[in-house]
Amino acid sequence: MRSKSMARTLVTATVICAVGAAGLVTTGTAAAAPSGKQQAAASESVAPLAVVNLGLTSAEAQKVQRWLRTYFNYTGAIDGQLGTESWKAMQRFLRQQAGYTDAIDGIVGPNTIRALQYWLRQANGYTGAIDGIAGAGTQAAFKRFANGLG
Repeated sequence: MRSKSMARTLVTATVICAVGAAGLVTTGTAAAAPSGKQQAAASESVAPLAVVNLGLTSAEAQKVQRWLRTYFNYTGAIDGQLGTESWKAMQRFLRQQAGYTDAIDGIVGPNTIRALQYWLRQANGYTGAIDGIAGAGTQAAFKRFANGLG
């Protein structure tokens, strides 16, 4: 008899633990899942990061956009915001002039910056490392390029 009551007690304790654990998992999942409003807010906060002027003012960025429109099939607005379409055109330029081999996707990642640094070294007095990091030296050389466009 003792073994049957011990087995029942053990089974009951196991079921209680399992139900309790399931409740914790469900609670954790519900707490971790953001609401639709939270997801929308997160999307909105990411959108401005798509503009990467690398230290250029809006007027300087407009000069770059006009140059990209003339020579590298940029069809977006001349708005002083170097967004995805501006960077796609810049990547086309970098593919032609600086050995850029990554995707033409408008994402300003380390490979885009490396190609830009390489080209800026050749044409605009950049003396820093070709490291894919758009630091002060990269931004200063990019600014010299933009201001040289007239």
